Amino acid sequence: MSNKRIWKDRILQGLTYFASFFSMAVLLLIIGFVFLNGFKLLNWDLVTHNYVAVSHIADLKEGAVPGRYVATKKLDDNVFYSEKWGLGLRDDINLQGKTVVVVDYVHPDSPFIMLNNKGIGDDLSLDIDYEIIRIAFESASSALSVYGSENMINVLDQHDSFRELEFATTGGGIRGSIITTLYLIILTLIMALPIGIGSAIYLNEYAQNNKFTRLIRSLIETLTGIPSIIYGLMGLAVFVPLTIRLTDATGGNIISGAMTLSVILLPIVIRTTEESLKVVPDDYRFASLALGASKTQTTFKVILPNAFSGILTATILAIGRIIGESAALVFAIGTAIKDEVSLTDKSTSLAVHIWAMMTDEPANIELSTTIAIIILIIVLTLNITVKLLSRRMMKRFGARA
Repeated sequence: MSNKRIWKDRILQGLTYFASFFSMAVLLLIIGFVFLNGFKLLNWDLVTHNYVAVSHIADLKEGAVPGRYVATKKLDDNVFYSEKWGLGLRDDINLQGKTVVVVDYVHPDSPFIMLNNKGIGDDLSLDIDYEIIRIAFESASSALSVYGSENMINVLDQHDSFRELEFATTGGGIRGSIITTLYLIILTLIMALPIGIGSAIYLNEYAQNNKFTRLIRSLIETLTGIPSIIYGLMGLAVFVPLTIRLTDATGGNIISGAMTLSVILLPIVIRTTEESLKVVPDDYRFASLALGASKTQTTFKVILPNAFSGILTATILAIGRIIGESAALVFAIGTAIKDEVSLTDKSTSLAVHIWAMMTDEPANIELSTTIAIIILIIVLTLNITVKLLSRRMMKRFGARA
């Protein structure tokens, strides 16, 4: 081999290594940025709590007066306690990454145990982890959460009554977006997998290799390159009006979003499934037919079980696309973050929730990166599950993984 050829090979090999290293470095930087910014907000409450905090305004019950309420348990050093009112407050970071004043302890006999509701509804009670927004007094400035829990307790201790108390339940959770994402995954797979797998079976096992089938394959490959926002416009123009006509929906909804995602996923499912069918050796087909099995029996009893690994791969790719899709869903389902999820109402998936957080002023980078971590965890879990299922199925059918 000439020196010129050797140097050419070395240069090409070096370029390959450089491109691989660069891609890996960028990926690690992105993952590092996401985890560094979002890990501190990652907790179970974020997953289980509602996004919208419910605010209440209350005042003291008639005859309620301050006293001396000694705490019945040892409080942490960061808790500021008023024996006069039997209330312990501390500074905390809420689920959206903002500094708030929260209730850490309420004495069983405290006047805050039973309060008048100045709005509509029954009497109110101050509970653990509620956020205190302000305490207003008759002839003095209000104690505001922006000045911290210590200042609020000190101001409260200087008064024997207050005009009103404003507090709120914990908000900022992503429970509704998680439920919406699960609905989208289930509905989309129900619509996309049967059509996509059926189309792949037809193209690979039954269709003749002619210009028409080659044209269909070319069109399917072309569809994979269409920007998802175009599919979103199609969903807004076709599927949203269709669901409005057939259901009680009044605009973008989960059903129209799932129908839009189904169209996006069909090329992926068809191509991935067809490739998995192609790698099944023709000897399996010939052996099955030689033993007297029909074409349909061969396809469903022999070919599909041996292509199961590829079909699972198509499914996991589809789920990953559903979880990560945002541009199309902005049009097809809307951007309203909802806690009460309905199939015929607007809502947000996890990816659209990130989009909504990043459009705030200022952008909520911490919460957005935390949701990104949750998405990565879900996708990683699904990949591991698919691998385990694939190996199990391959052992069951005696096929090669």
